[in-house]
Amino acid sequence: MLTDILDRHRRDGTRLMQILREAQEALGWLSPATITAIASGIGWPRAKVEGTASFYSFFHTRPMGEYRVLWSDNITDRMLGNLDLMQAMCQKLWLEPGRVSEDGLVSVDTTSCTGMCDQGPAVLVNYRAIPRMTRERVELMVELIRARKPLADWPADWFVIEDNIRRADILLGNRMAPGEALGAALAAGADAMLAEIRTSQLRGRGGAGFATGLKWEACRQARGTAHYVICNADEGEPGTFKDRVLLTRQPDLVFEGMTIAAHIIGARRGYVYLRGEYRYLLESLESVLAARRAAGLLGADILGKGFDFDIEIHLGAGAYVCGEESALIESLEGKRGVPRNRPPYPVTHGFLNQPTVVNNVETFAAAALIAARGGDWYRSFGTPRSAGTKILSVSGDCARPGVYEYPFGVSVRQVLADCGAHDSQAVQISGPSGICIGPDEFDRRIAFEDIPTAGAFMIFDIRRDIFDVVRNFIHFFAHESCGFCTPCRVGTTLLKNLMDKIAAGHGTRYDIDEIYQLNRVLRTAAHCGLGHTAANPLVHTLEKFRPAYERRLKSMEFEPAFDLDAALSEARQMTGRDDAGAHLATDTENAR
Repeated sequence: MLTDILDRHRRDGTRLMQILREAQEALGWLSPATITAIASGIGWPRAKVEGTASFYSFFHTRPMGEYRVLWSDNITDRMLGNLDLMQAMCQKLWLEPGRVSEDGLVSVDTTSCTGMCDQGPAVLVNYRAIPRMTRERVELMVELIRARKPLADWPADWFVIEDNIRRADILLGNRMAPGEALGAALAAGADAMLAEIRTSQLRGRGGAGFATGLKWEACRQARGTAHYVICNADEGEPGTFKDRVLLTRQPDLVFEGMTIAAHIIGARRGYVYLRGEYRYLLESLESVLAARRAAGLLGADILGKGFDFDIEIHLGAGAYVCGEESALIESLEGKRGVPRNRPPYPVTHGFLNQPTVVNNVETFAAAALIAARGGDWYRSFGTPRSAGTKILSVSGDCARPGVYEYPFGVSVRQVLADCGAHDSQAVQISGPSGICIGPDEFDRRIAFEDIPTAGAFMIFDIRRDIFDVVRNFIHFFAHESCGFCTPCRVGTTLLKNLMDKIAAGHGTRYDIDEIYQLNRVLRTAAHCGLGHTAANPLVHTLEKFRPAYERRLKSMEFEPAFDLDAALSEARQMTGRDDAGAHLATDTENAR
């Protein structure tokens, strides 16, 4: 069996992630013997293979049971009662969270956000997603596990993932036939197509907003033996799920955008890096790719234009940091997902050290629309500085969670009205690494010139304790830190410990000062964006929702700060000397 897996992947070390996943699915876990055999099969040192296997949350090098149940632990799942449901499951199975049952049958634990925030609480069972968990489902699931029923025999409706498209615009409402945009791009030629992308003012939809035309042109001009196109479908930011819907409803549009990018930069190979939580999409996406090959839209001599290009799908394995483009490339090469030092950038030294374009799912879909309709048409949507539309993943305290597509420039207040949100006290935009705003900012607009976002839009009404929300976010960052650099590895853990200390009623104003100090260290010394933004939810909410913290602090929080002038005056009165306390003044100034 393992030999077949190795042969199917050509014993290529850059396909190690897929080899490990398929081996684990077939054998249940990655035993020492399995890791040794894989290392021998691909010709890599065993330590390197084991290093990759141990880095990712969804690979396990010890038995975790025939059934591995992971409860999504994003804040929106908590708001829907995930912890109570998980505890009920553990009680019925007679096990503790994080432990494997004595008979080796099952383990139950939590995982980071699964991208099902609009239909939680959600679980992964052997890495297959099941949304909308209830006590009734928990009880029946326990019975099925005890009876050792295979997942194929579980109720089919449990595995149905709703798209929940609440507002569609030019992307989600697209009705083009497969090949229409690609045909227009090939007829226009690479030069003209690149000009249209630049005219459109399309900017990356992953959050940074870099100009797509500039990125593609830089990659096109870079020297290399090969060029590559990578679609970043690893939307691991808590609260984000719009790429999941695009890949379900508009996969041809996404693949078409990748193919157009390949034509412009001269690439012959493309990859979709699909997050591990979306394992359920793999077969359907492979079917779409097969249909495109059969229609002459992928493979050799596409549409008879002498252009060769094909796409492979690589599945991630539960590592938020792989959403960063250089960490994603490392993972795609079969390594630990540790972000690279930059420069050089992927456009010149990316996959296999060759020029590589990495863009978000939504960006490629927009590029396909531009190919078919033109840059001027696309620029007619949105604002002068933010062209086109933006898809928002709306979740939390609202009547209609789901996916909303708006032209750039829509106000936060409008989104809240459309999704049926009432008594909102805060909105977290762009996930924990983004920005938290209060009611006095609801007239601000979703646009690069005001509030840029990768897509997450989490709503919290007046019933919610903002401190608990932020504590969940900080635990997420501490868990997802790759551990490469000390500032992030230690800093995120210290932030988590400070939040736990405050939650337990032992926090003081000095802990608040320490939070600000850690934020400065993380921003200036962390290796990548995860560390740079890890304290964002704390800093934003301390500024706007400080009472949520202060009511938990010990009484010394409200003691007056040290008054140097008063201390000097007291020393002079006690000694009758004008120089009394001079050392105190000097030491204090030095400390400052």
